[in-house]
Amino acid sequence: MAGERVREVYDEIIDMAAFRRNKSTWEKALGDLTKKSAVQQVAIGGGAGWVSGYLFVKVGKIAAVSLGTSLLLLQIAQHQGYIQINWNRVNRHVEQARRKVEREAARKCPGIVDNVKTFVQQNVFLAGSFAGGFFIGLAF
Repeated sequence: MAGERVREVYDEIIDMAAFRRNKSTWEKALGDLTKKSAVQQVAIGGGAGWVSGYLFVKVGKIAAVSLGTSLLLLQIAQHQGYIQINWNRVNRHVEQARRKVEREAARKCPGIVDNVKTFVQQNVFLAGSFAGGFFIGLAF
């Protein structure tokens, strides 16, 4: 019985060693960022923040135009009599969906704010440069 447990632990160690040898390209390039120098953390955080901010603006514009166009077309179609929209039912379903999303978020991510706060406190250079890069990316 004890020999079986030793064998299981040994197999787990071998599996972890194989997992560590088979790192992805990103893991090989970045490794553990918390162990990098402050300059590397700032460069990586700033670059990632800039790309994130830039993409946020581009995707946000596309989403806003798509949503606005859809709502405008819906209103025109309703006004012309092509469709009938029961807005009370729509609002009721939206409210139900909102409550469900809030419950699921609270259940699946109960301490996300605390986790983010801890990460930022432990990785000041990375988080600060990401935020700066993100705002620069928003400007472009």
